[in-house]
Amino acid sequence: MIVLLEMKERIKLIYSKYEAFIIPVFKFLLAFIVFNTLNSRMGYMTRIDDMTIELITALACSFLPLGLMVLIAAVFSLMHMYALSMEVALVGLCMYLIMYLLFFRFSPKDSLVVVLTPLLFAFKIPYVVPIAVGLLCGPSSLVSVGCGIAVFYLLQTVIDSAPNIRTMGDEAILEKVRMMVESIVGNKAMLVMIAAFAFTVLVVYLIRRMSVDYSWTIAMVAGAMINVVLLLIGDLLYDVNLSVGSVLLGSLLAIVVAKVLEFFRFCVDYSRTEKVQFEDDEYYYYVKAVPKMTVAVPTKTVKRINSQRGGESEPGMSRQPGRSVETQRTPSDRNGSRAARPQGRSGARKGQRGMTMGNAERQMDPDDNLEEI
Repeated sequence: MIVLLEMKERIKLIYSKYEAFIIPVFKFLLAFIVFNTLNSRMGYMTRIDDMTIELITALACSFLPLGLMVLIAAVFSLMHMYALSMEVALVGLCMYLIMYLLFFRFSPKDSLVVVLTPLLFAFKIPYVVPIAVGLLCGPSSLVSVGCGIAVFYLLQTVIDSAPNIRTMGDEAILEKVRMMVESIVGNKAMLVMIAAFAFTVLVVYLIRRMSVDYSWTIAMVAGAMINVVLLLIGDLLYDVNLSVGSVLLGSLLAIVVAKVLEFFRFCVDYSRTEKVQFEDDEYYYYVKAVPKMTVAVPTKTVKRINSQRGGESEPGMSRQPGRSVETQRTPSDRNGSRAARPQGRSGARKGQRGMTMGNAERQMDPDDNLEEI
């Protein structure tokens, strides 16, 4: 465990030192994966389905806020919808406006959730989302999760309806709009996912906020079980055609990811829990203090000591250059221990010997017992 804690502290030190470079690289990679996934799954507009455009746009997003990344991704998807049909793009634009109003009203700071939710759905590992959001965010973040789910099912509806839309003529405007609206509103799988994920986020958030021991572990396990139960109930009621095996494996993966998040965000030692009670003129206070598990990363300090021979050299003897000695200072050196002193040469006057440390010289005490060489 100590090795893992030291590793965590080193990672935190590296992140704090290179934060200005790590965050843009993360944004670049995330934006590139998002744009590449959009182009590979839709790809109706060939002008933007190009690796060069993806790289340039991702590079621009690396220096922009995450909210603008969400906007650019929405523009990409609308351009693909427009290349398929103008009516499809109009329906997509209306849905984006509704989701934007909800998102801007309740959780404007959860842009990362809106980006990652449809991306994880595309990679078939969406069950990490409600547990991670419940552990790291607040209850208002369920709106961001719902918006991300709606975006994924909107794009999936467009992909599934593309063959039928292409067979329709340009004059079948109302038929295209009605087909898209009915497909989105009547998508029972989307409604089941939104309801199950929203309830899971609330349960995980409420449990991890409790003062019981191992609240985060209890929250992630309870959230995974509740999510599985709700999805299975929704599958039985509305025939969503969910894969039970993928739901169970995805929930286990979600618990593993949640444990990693707990290690970096909420690593505490419940064996050293303290309960304190005190009062003032108006209140009694009952405080439960749980210490964090932290270790100090060992550091080494190496200093170079250059010794010079004091006094005049004897006749017939050549003057030799000074020697360099490397010493290591440890925390115990502050209690008065000294580093090893260089030994002097014969012929030097006893009261005039000196030692150079760095760029400063200090006179040695004439009474110091130095071994003559």
